[in-house]
Amino acid sequence: MDDRNQIRDNLVRVQERIAASARKVGRRSDEITLIGISKTQPAEAIRAAYEAGLRHFGENRVQEWEGKRPALGELQATWHLVGHLQSNKAARAAGLFHSVDSVDDLALAQRLDRARGEQAGATKLRVLIEVRVEEEESKSGVRPQEAAELGRKLTEFRHLELAGLMCIPPLLEDLAKVRPYFRRLRELRDSLAREIGRELPVLSMGMSHDFEVAIEEGATEIRVGTAIFGSRPAK
Repeated sequence: MDDRNQIRDNLVRVQERIAASARKVGRRSDEITLIGISKTQPAEAIRAAYEAGLRHFGENRVQEWEGKRPALGELQATWHLVGHLQSNKAARAAGLFHSVDSVDDLALAQRLDRARGEQAGATKLRVLIEVRVEEEESKSGVRPQEAAELGRKLTEFRHLELAGLMCIPPLLEDLAKVRPYFRRLRELRDSLAREIGRELPVLSMGMSHDFEVAIEEGATEIRVGTAIFGSRPAK
């Protein structure tokens, strides 16, 4: 089986898993957006996934997407930046992506807003707040107790659209131990929405190994790489 057919078959299997998980908790599968994590994947693999029906893709690095974009820019897809974004790359990111799903700093948000506003005719840039659901200093994201303050400030920007929250929980084999992190993010989103007086429809949580549990806990977007593309190519 060639890589193109493998990606297509993998995508079908992931979609079946999404549907089964949604049914289990009385949800519809069309409530859940599948983002294919295409970091380190070549342009031809991304195109194969697009041709198989995938429409949302997640990249980790600005410079990597800049390198692949010439071969893929005509695709009618939505491109998410899901990796940590340094402030000095914010201006480039604001012009390259439809959504920045990893905002964790006010200064970063200010740069994104300014850069988006300088683009003639640009729509608002969708952003998610990345929340550090585990107390690890090496992890990016705001602490849960800091999310409300950042959320309030993000709603004041003219060129950003705060849509919800994102998290990356610990990588644990026991999914019962992962579930509380997803639940915590959902509860934080609900609390933040009440506090700022507006809906925050997006919960981006769950990856290849744990997205079923994330869906059961309310995920509206899941970020799946290996289960679609297979193992990442060696760098």
